Amino acid sequence: MMEWPKRTEPSAGQESVWDYPRPPRLERVGERLRVIFGGQTIADTTSGYRVLETSHPPVYYIPPDDIAQQYLQGAPGSSWCEFKGQARYWSLNVDGRVAENAAWSYPTPSAAFADIAGYLAFYASRVDQCWVDDERVQPQEGDFYGGWITACIVGPFKGGAGTRGW
Repeated sequence: MMEWPKRTEPSAGQESVWDYPRPPRLERVGERLRVIFGGQTIADTTSGYRVLETSHPPVYYIPPDDIAQQYLQGAPGSSWCEFKGQARYWSLNVDGRVAENAAWSYPTPSAAFADIAGYLAFYASRVDQCWVDDERVQPQEGDFYGGWITACIVGPFKGGAGTRGW
């Protein structure tokens, strides 16, 4: 029998991922989002979006104009999201140091997510650092979802061992 997680009660100024909706919601964010890899700033924006979905830390999407395109390489393969559509993947190459499938994007997402067409989301676990304002994020466990965990987000979070059925 599936054991459901016990929700962590958020403190003042925190959000519980168990209060996020399903289907997910897209929100514009004004926080500064940064991605660092191989000693280079790969992305730096205050014009991002985040996707909020039940049990998941937020996934942040960064506009292509705020990404150092010279480090991006299209990666083989794709995946399908029931809410956003067909995703494509991107690797990073900084002076020969490569992070395979470090990011993904939705070139032609569903209508509800049209605002993030061409924006990239980065796996915090596949780059050196990701930041929301002045806080270095923690990567979501597992190798599928790619959420960014900050002190203002509480779980438990889907993605780790034993959470597939949540």
